[in-house]
Amino acid sequence: MRYRVRHSTRYDYAAPVSLCHNEARVVPRALSWQRVDDTALDIVPRPAVSHQRVDFFGNRVNFFSVQEIHMALSVTATTCLETLGRPLPPAEVDGDWQSAARHASRTPELRQFQLDSPFVSRETALRAFAAPSFPAGRSLRDGVDDLNRRIFESFTYDPEFSSLATPVLTVLEARRGVCQDFAHLMIGCLRSLGLSARYVSGYLETLPPPGQPRLVGADASHAWVAVHIPNWGWLEYDPTNGSVPGERHLVLGWGRDYGDVPPLKGVMNGGGAHELEVAVDVEPIEGPGDDFRQGALSGI
Repeated sequence: MRYRVRHSTRYDYAAPVSLCHNEARVVPRALSWQRVDDTALDIVPRPAVSHQRVDFFGNRVNFFSVQEIHMALSVTATTCLETLGRPLPPAEVDGDWQSAARHASRTPELRQFQLDSPFVSRETALRAFAAPSFPAGRSLRDGVDDLNRRIFESFTYDPEFSSLATPVLTVLEARRGVCQDFAHLMIGCLRSLGLSARYVSGYLETLPPPGQPRLVGADASHAWVAVHIPNWGWLEYDPTNGSVPGERHLVLGWGRDYGDVPPLKGVMNGGGAHELEVAVDVEPIEGPGDDFRQGALSGI
């Protein structure tokens, strides 16, 4: 699938801002199954300083500094990219989940995804919720499949319920939240069992109701989970939709939790109160893509 993604963020301030420093993580990752063309980044007012780097987790980060007085800040990223279906692990690497937990504890690069992070803590209540999916000896994939399904079936999507500050245990108790909450919840459950799990930030192509037109700007950022499969790699799950991500899930970046991959964060001098407006559009497009598809399928 080929897409054009437009992600626009605008801040309107109650008082003048004389200086701001910001980091934007709005450039999708290049992966074996996701080819990313150049991203056009439009920032108003024009930054006095800007540069790009790669963070600790391998995500592309654009740093910029606006050094003129302004009452609003607008950041718009436009990217064309192509996706293929994700690879799946072969059956022979799908061992029992206890072995996977032991493997994570012995592997330094996995430990950071096994321990507590700012938005996700290991909790007895999370382990208890996950326990029915992970009886002793069950395969890792069967356990995670079941947990993914249970979250999807047991929780209600409610955009009015939570905020960034809502604790995972509150989401567990209320059985409601949004994609970010469900991703944090599932990560907390997996880590409470000793497994390595990370937060994936990205976009999901949404489809309009039958007979209705697509509305530009009506899409949204999305979040899901990846769990580490020993001797293979990271396998993604989308608890909000009870599915395994495919071509319609576009990966922006990943980290321990949301705090590692916010689309935009920064500090400013002045501004006072502000209003925030975010618009995302994931638009399917036509275009050449055979070379990428053939190369990926042949292992190039």
